[in-house]
Amino acid sequence: MHLVFARLLALVFACCMMSFGASGQDKPGENRVTFVLVSDVYKMNAVNGRGGYARIAGAINQERARGGKVVVAHAGDALSPCLMCAFDSGEHVVDIMNRMGFDVFVPGNHEYDFGKETYLKRMGEAKFPIFAANLRGADGRSLPGHRDEIIIDQGGVKIAIIGLTAQDSHEKSNPGDLRIAPVQETLEQRAKELRAQGADLIVAVVHADRNIDNRLHDLGIADVILSGDDHDFRFVYNRRSVLIEGGEDGTFIIALDVVLGEKPKAGERLNWSPRVRVIDTADVTPDPAIAERVAYYEGLLTQELDVELATLGEPLDSRSAVVRGGESAWGNLITDAIRFAAHADVGIMNGGGIRGGARYEAGARLTRRHVLSELPFGNATLMFRLTGAQLRKTLEHAYAELPRPAGLFLQISGAQVVVDTSRKSGERVVSIMIGGKPLDEKAHYSVAASDFFLRGGDGYTEFNNETLRTRVEDAQLIANDVMVHARRLGHIRAKPEGRIAVK
Repeated sequence: MHLVFARLLALVFACCMMSFGASGQDKPGENRVTFVLVSDVYKMNAVNGRGGYARIAGAINQERARGGKVVVAHAGDALSPCLMCAFDSGEHVVDIMNRMGFDVFVPGNHEYDFGKETYLKRMGEAKFPIFAANLRGADGRSLPGHRDEIIIDQGGVKIAIIGLTAQDSHEKSNPGDLRIAPVQETLEQRAKELRAQGADLIVAVVHADRNIDNRLHDLGIADVILSGDDHDFRFVYNRRSVLIEGGEDGTFIIALDVVLGEKPKAGERLNWSPRVRVIDTADVTPDPAIAERVAYYEGLLTQELDVELATLGEPLDSRSAVVRGGESAWGNLITDAIRFAAHADVGIMNGGGIRGGARYEAGARLTRRHVLSELPFGNATLMFRLTGAQLRKTLEHAYAELPRPAGLFLQISGAQVVVDTSRKSGERVVSIMIGGKPLDEKAHYSVAASDFFLRGGDGYTEFNNETLRTRVEDAQLIANDVMVHARRLGHIRAKPEGRIAVK
């Protein structure tokens, strides 16, 4: 499905290029700068011949070989979630990226998954420039090795490049006491100042959701917006501002040529035009040095990860739309595992925490590698004690965005929930059964859940130190609970069974 959609978009892009009067061919003497966008890379190696660091590096090599000014930007989500990240907190990613020569790196929300100290350690190892104008330390000062923006000169034209990290990182991740200002507010202020300093073209590299992207684009705050976060693969141009986002894992890469007019006179705006090209990484020659490094890291994983846990009696599907939009077999397996491990009444898991994006056929062998691919964040199982009223509020929040798939969607064990999407958000949960009995709003229930919720992840408010009933220091990894559960079962027959009914 994703491949077909991407190819369709590529065709649309080609049509767009023609409508802008761009042939895709360089013209002698033109003043041009090329932006190559990468973001949301979670897999080291290619999948079905596309993506992975070696092919991304190959595409970058290909663009640089064309000549001219090339700016390679990574719009965030590199250090997590990935399989090996659970073991080294993204150290191998920084090592690989250091060898690829990125010109701009903007941290995404997942850069903070392992906490503030690990983030600062990883960024201290980086040999590529880190941009984040809206990110500050607890004292309000810039972080070591970070910058807000840079102004480059291209044929007399001044181009300002500004980076903006994910403003919702405190909700989605764990940046600790780092301060993160709103993207739009920061960009408006910095763009105004940069234009006053003589910048002719403003380029914003952002990690932001599509609503923020669209607002920035509609308002024309920046001339060029290079975005990550949503895993969208798109190109939007309104003849004033251009917005591109490059999907995930480098499966397809967008190269944006910006053809620059003459240096404008004081008070006038620069005349420029975009030319977009879609690079199918299946057609790219992988960079051999990066491929060798990836193989090295893959080798480190093999011995421990390829240990069989169980066989599948039913298929499992962890694709995003499946685990974020309805009851899923993977969700049932995970929530059963943590509920049994904690001896709880209820087990819950946010769909956004299930990340493998894969299908497993019946009869397949489930290994440690599979479990860690699905649960790469290193989250732990905690026990909370909630009233029935608090549990109802939690479930209303979980299903508030249906029918749109969302990371906050809760998979569940030990309960049956009926949701009516025709009703307004906050009043959608029409029935809740716990252990076969109707929910009692005054009663208390033990709930097994990820430590992600303790940090207020995805906007959940009922999981706090007052409702917590286990020591964080004693918590087991969710992935470990799932592995133990799978090995105990031996033959897994998890499947949707009516735990979450959506109408």
